Amino acid sequence: MPLHPVAEAGVTVVDWIDERTSLSGAGRWMMFRKVPKGTNWFYTLGSATMFAFLSQAVTGVFLAMYYRPDATGGAYESVRHLTNEVFLGAFVRGMHLWGASVMVVLVFLHMGRTFLWGAYKYPRELNWIIGVVLLILTMVMALTGYLLPFDQRAYWATVVASNITGTGPIVGPYLADFLRGGSEFGATTLSRFYAIHMLVVPGLIAALMGAHLYLVAKLGTTAPPWKKVHKDVKLDTIEA
Repeated sequence: MPLHPVAEAGVTVVDWIDERTSLSGAGRWMMFRKVPKGTNWFYTLGSATMFAFLSQAVTGVFLAMYYRPDATGGAYESVRHLTNEVFLGAFVRGMHLWGASVMVVLVFLHMGRTFLWGAYKYPRELNWIIGVVLLILTMVMALTGYLLPFDQRAYWATVVASNITGTGPIVGPYLADFLRGGSEFGATTLSRFYAIHMLVVPGLIAALMGAHLYLVAKLGTTAPPWKKVHKDVKLDTIEA
């Protein structure tokens, strides 16, 4: 049967791109692989976290179009203008605000599932380390984003957080000075938090997430522990 003209056009475009890039092989390698028995909805926590990050990136770009990292009143005023006057501004800001909490929860659930399933063991140790770094970066992104509205709650909560950071052993005082942009909390702090939140952390998360997905595709996923136990019991019975 002949293809629908729209579908045929889509196939033509894909073929045109693939002929010049050879991406179909990499796509098949990423998408089509064996999945162990017993795979359930718990295995979607990683994908859910990735989509939460993409949602944060998209809504963050929209918010950055209106935000001004000015500690003398521009930051607060830009957030107020975005929330009250921009079309769908409150909706997008709400998505970004609550999406941050959703992403933090999903990262913890995903890490918990990985630990309980024993998916951090050989040969997946490197992927576990990358996951731990991604968890830390997610917390850093949440901390730096909390200050950006620059209202009273955001200001004093960040002051407390930077003071707690300064109590850490050896590197604590240096890390607190780096976050504040000096010995005192001031206008430089807001600019530094904005740069870390918008440029540094998202770039690191995107790069490490790509490496994380590559290792998942290369090493595969581990079966649930009850499936492993069932298999071991069956083998012992046969040997007996």
